Amino acid sequence: MTRTKIIFVSGGVISGIGKGIATSSIALLLKSRGFSVTAIKADPYINVDAGTLNPIEHGEVFVLDDGMECDQDLGNYERFLEQNLNATSYMTTGQIFKSIIDRERALGYEGKTVEFFQHPPEEIIARIYKCARASSAEIVVFEVGGTVGEYQNMLFLEANRLLKLAHPRDVLHVHLTYLPIPSSIGEMKSKPAQMSIHQLASSGIAADFVLARSQVAVDAKRKEKIAIACGLAPDDIISAPDVESIYQVPLNFENQELSDKILKKLFLKPKKTDLSDWKVMVNSTLTAKKSLKIAMVGKYFSTGDFTLSDAYLSVIESIKHAAAQNDVKPKMVWIDSTEIEEKGTKILEGYDGIVVPGGFGARAVEGIIQSIQFAREKKIPYFGLCFGMQLAAIEFARSVCGMEGAHTTEIEPETQYPIIHIMESQIEKLEKQDLGGTMRLGAWDFKAKAGTKFAKAYGKLEGSERHRHRYEFNNDYRDIFEKNGMQIAATTTDGNLVEALELKNHPFFVGVQFHPELKSRPLHPHPLYAAFMKAVAKG
Repeated sequence: MTRTKIIFVSGGVISGIGKGIATSSIALLLKSRGFSVTAIKADPYINVDAGTLNPIEHGEVFVLDDGMECDQDLGNYERFLEQNLNATSYMTTGQIFKSIIDRERALGYEGKTVEFFQHPPEEIIARIYKCARASSAEIVVFEVGGTVGEYQNMLFLEANRLLKLAHPRDVLHVHLTYLPIPSSIGEMKSKPAQMSIHQLASSGIAADFVLARSQVAVDAKRKEKIAIACGLAPDDIISAPDVESIYQVPLNFENQELSDKILKKLFLKPKKTDLSDWKVMVNSTLTAKKSLKIAMVGKYFSTGDFTLSDAYLSVIESIKHAAAQNDVKPKMVWIDSTEIEEKGTKILEGYDGIVVPGGFGARAVEGIIQSIQFAREKKIPYFGLCFGMQLAAIEFARSVCGMEGAHTTEIEPETQYPIIHIMESQIEKLEKQDLGGTMRLGAWDFKAKAGTKFAKAYGKLEGSERHRHRYEFNNDYRDIFEKNGMQIAATTTDGNLVEALELKNHPFFVGVQFHPELKSRPLHPHPLYAAFMKAVAKG
């Protein structure tokens, strides 16, 4: 049996240059060659998982079927690989330390000294092989978070070094670096890339491939300079210019024969390549003719003078998937709900659809509720996700059912009309401040109501979706909602929890308690996003 092959991916110069997309692209290319592949993200922070991180600082929290709250790059891996991952595909320094300390407390090391540069790398290596077994993967692509030269990710690089020493034919390192073009010079500069490669070498690791990121394609002169800096052939320097769609990246890599080069260095026999469906999807994305405006009304867009769309990355990608299927190029505009509160709903005029994604807390909630009322009354297609469903229920209760002051107990504990309230299973957890990894998480089965737009979108009456919440629709209000035209479109299979609300006599007004964007794929857009974009396209 062939030993598991491991490809480490690191980054240099600056953060945010696309290690996650590069990792996803490499994984896709190798899968397209007929190999079973999985991917791992290693985040260097001490947090055990991403669940307690501020989305403005860190970006979206992605949730897997098994409930693991993880980095948004896991979403990229799933979307590119077209496969569901599990908790073994995510690790943090916090997880590593916690496992080691728990083991030490239980005398798992039999009284030996637990060493900083011995036992954490051993734990990381053990987890890599555990992931390979859990996914039956022949190849594992391992993304090292952060940039080389940082103290915090040295343990993951040390695991790479030790594995390469033990199994030199089975381990590769791909380094993603950046070549800036300073506006004052107007020339691409390779020195920062060379320095990051030298920093990697100072960790005892020689790059096998360099992915050269820049605004434009890297020319032969720069490739030669980088190749000399890291002792590689110029052909092992892969140009990675900016592209219109992230889904072009693997095709760009394959045009430079990256998968062949990787397989050769891993001593694996090449198999046939099948990227035909991917090419069709990319072409549809790039050639869509109709442009439509989608208002993304949320709470996590503002960060100083900037907007952080990463807080809702999967939502954005899901809209793109569904838009391409409907021959549409979506123009998404991020509107912080504080703007609605300050300027009114006039700023929503001219939009073809409105999306309210997830969120927590009281800030700028009234602005979201005003936006939902605008969508309902103006018959603009509306899609509410998790918090977006809950606030749609509150708006409906206030405006249609005559329940003035209706609210969620998350924000207004003493409201006369608690349309949204805490899940019974969450009460004790909140009281004890047991907050990490304790929400209703992961995949839950649902059953849909026949005849609804919700059921028609799926083409069936049952399915499974991923969740991340503590509050739910209060079942005491089901009857009055139904009487006033808001259908209970889906529930859990036992009928106990409301999973979707849908307004009658509206082009598309659907709110869901789950996060459908977590299961959308570029080759298979999520059915609810597809139905929403179809309604948007009809106008």
